Amino acid sequence: MSIFRLKNTSIHQAKLKRHLKVSDLVFLGLGSMVGTGIFTVTGIGAAQYAGPALMISILISALAVGIFALFYAEFASRIPANGGAYSYIYATLGEFPAWIAGWLTILEFVTAISSVASGWGGYLKGLLETYGFVLPNVINGPFDLSKGQIVDILPVLVMVLVTALVLLDSRKALRFNSTLVVLKFSALALFVILGLFFLKPQNWSDFAPFGLGSPVGGQSGILAGASLMFFAFLGFESISMTVDEVTEPQKNIPKGIAISLLIVTGIYILVTFVLTGVIHYTKLNVSDAVAFALRSIGLNWAAGYVSVVAILTLITVCISMTFALARTVYSISRDGLMPQFLSHVNPKTGVPKNATIVVGVLAMFFSGIIPLSSLAEFVNITTLGYLILMSIGILMLRKQRGNPKNGQFKVPFVPFLPILAILICLMFMTQYKTITWIVFIGALIIGTLIYSFYGYRHSTIDSK
Repeated sequence: MSIFRLKNTSIHQAKLKRHLKVSDLVFLGLGSMVGTGIFTVTGIGAAQYAGPALMISILISALAVGIFALFYAEFASRIPANGGAYSYIYATLGEFPAWIAGWLTILEFVTAISSVASGWGGYLKGLLETYGFVLPNVINGPFDLSKGQIVDILPVLVMVLVTALVLLDSRKALRFNSTLVVLKFSALALFVILGLFFLKPQNWSDFAPFGLGSPVGGQSGILAGASLMFFAFLGFESISMTVDEVTEPQKNIPKGIAISLLIVTGIYILVTFVLTGVIHYTKLNVSDAVAFALRSIGLNWAAGYVSVVAILTLITVCISMTFALARTVYSISRDGLMPQFLSHVNPKTGVPKNATIVVGVLAMFFSGIIPLSSLAEFVNITTLGYLILMSIGILMLRKQRGNPKNGQFKVPFVPFLPILAILICLMFMTQYKTITWIVFIGALIIGTLIYSFYGYRHSTIDSK
């Protein structure tokens, strides 16, 4: 058997319920993408990377993400299989590249979910401390015996809640997620409306203080800001991981990706416009930039509302990413590359129960025991790794199956656009530290060993 055997996507029939519409997909995308990026990263990006020109960085990032969104859209319309990048690469590049893509996706999402859960715990601790309530040290931080810390209990508790919600019927889980997304948008709308009355044009006078920056290894400038903000869009790929539960996936998946991406881009640019207009960019190197800006103009009540909503916002990111990752684990297990028990679907709710529980438990462990702040770049580099495979996959898709048929989405400017996408990924990857590359290579080695000793032997896919 070849490690490059291809998957026939018509072999497996979906056991999940097809009942998600475009609106559900848009809210799933918004829940994933509009999170800490807009409440925190925009301020840091302006202060450390690009100044007010971060608006241009966001536009560059959106264009880059848009290229990958086009790839996802064509794959979804031509290969409507659950599992996102994993399934698309399985059908074009073969089993081993697909496993690597799936492995990197798992690492990316578990780390991202855990980081967000830790961030949620940090925000809540800050809020509780303002009222004089401090948790006992033993449950107030990741494992560190020198500090008397065993577990950071708040992130663990939020992941218990998130896992329970995702175990519900998928429509119910996403309905709850959509409610929180609406609340999140109310806070952003409040910030923009109030901030427009306090704009100071002189704050934009030094529009690009760090210049354009270097496309290779740059530490500041508009391009470095684009590298940072690229990952504020992480989560758009969650939409393609739900194909088995979407009505008319060939049409609705591309629509969901496009609409959510356009909305998020507009929101990020608008918030950054107001943020850098209200406060000089040099003062925005804070973890709660939006609330900080409101406090600086004396609107403490609005800042308090935004802070509370920001805490809830982090929950929507956890829900969306846990929901999507469980579907990917389900797909990989269904193909035999991971233990089969992970492909069990609850007959009553139509939810991949065991996969959801395993994802939740892993996120509880990492968020409660291990400090993840140093792994932020790891999330980014794993994403870029499988996006390179996606870019190669779209080239192979055209070679193997020709151009899309009528009614299917078509990526324009092939092969130019996929080649450009690969170069963008490599450019962003050069921005990272040596230790990040060491961990990344180590993760690839571990993934290869898992496939060699388990996945290859247990694969349920025959050669084509």
